[in-house]
Amino acid sequence: MRRVASNHDSELILYETVSRWVTSVTEAWQSTIHGIFETGRLLIAAKAELRHGEWLAVVEQLPFSPRTTERLMAIACDQRLVNSTHVSLLPPSWGTLYEMTKLPDGTFQMLVENGTINPECERATITQFLKKKKRAVRERELSAKIEALPAKRYGLILADPEWRFEPYSRESGMDRAADNHYPTSATEIIASRPIAGIAAADSTLALWATVPMLPQALFVMESWGFEYKSNLVWVKDKIGTGYWFRNQHELLLIGTRGDVPAPAMGDQFPSVVYSPAIQHSAKPERILEILESYFPNIPKIELNRRGSPRNGWDAWGNEAEPC
Repeated sequence: MRRVASNHDSELILYETVSRWVTSVTEAWQSTIHGIFETGRLLIAAKAELRHGEWLAVVEQLPFSPRTTERLMAIACDQRLVNSTHVSLLPPSWGTLYEMTKLPDGTFQMLVENGTINPECERATITQFLKKKKRAVRERELSAKIEALPAKRYGLILADPEWRFEPYSRESGMDRAADNHYPTSATEIIASRPIAGIAAADSTLALWATVPMLPQALFVMESWGFEYKSNLVWVKDKIGTGYWFRNQHELLLIGTRGDVPAPAMGDQFPSVVYSPAIQHSAKPERILEILESYFPNIPKIELNRRGSPRNGWDAWGNEAEPC
C-alpha cells in the first residue's frame, strides 16, 4: 500500500530544501572572502620566491593594479581577518577588508562585539570610523601643544562683539538699538583688539554676527588673523526688525588660523539651530555644547560672556562674572 506523505514529511522536505540553498549561497558568499585571502597568500608566496625583477613582471601582468596587490597582501597578513572565528562576520569586499587592517586590535574587537563588523559592513563605515579616531587624536595633540605654551593661549575663541548699528531713525528707533541695552563699540575698535595675543597658532574663532553687520564681522575676523570657513544659523522664536526682512536669526561665523582639524565626517551638526531668544543679545548655551563636542580638550574662552563662565571655559567681558 502506498504511503501518504504526512505534514511532518512535507515540513522536513521543505526544511532540507531551504537548508540546502542557504548552505550553497553562504558557501558561495564566503568563497569570495576565502578567494581574497588565497589571492593575498599566493602573492606573498610569489614575492618570497621570485627575484625582484621577476616579481615586478608578475605584478605588471596581474588583472589589478600594484596598489591593489599590496593591499591584498596586507589582508592576507592580518591574523585577525584570516582567523576562522571572524570569517563568517566579514564582508566579501577586499576594499572593506583592507580598511579593517588599519584598525588597532582593541578597536577591531570592539567593532566585532558591537556588530559594526558584519557581512554587510561597507567600506565607508570603516573609513568614517578611522577618520573620527584620527581627528580625535589630532584634537588631543593640539590641546597638549597649546597647554604646553608658557603664556596661556586658546584653541577656541567664541566672541560676541558689541556691534554698533544705527536704527532707522535715532528719534524713533533708539528703543530697539543695541546702545539702549548695553554699551557698543565701533567696528574699528573691535577689530583693533589684540585677539591674536590670546589665540594659539592653530586655533578656531566662532564669531557672532547680526545680519546687517555681516561685512563688518568678516572684516573683524580677518583683522584678528582668522580665515573664514563656514557659518551656523541661530533661528529665534521671536521676530525682530530689519530693513529688507524682519530678522529672526543670527549668524555664527567660523574661522581658523594655522592647522585646525575640521570635524570628522558624520560628526558635523546641522547648520541651523532653533533656540528661544532669552535676555537681550544673550546666546543659547546649545551653541557652546556644539563647539565643545568639536573641541572637548582644547582651551576655550568666551568673549563678552554674560553671567558666570561655562564649566571648562574662561570668560571675558563687561557682563562676565568671576568663576
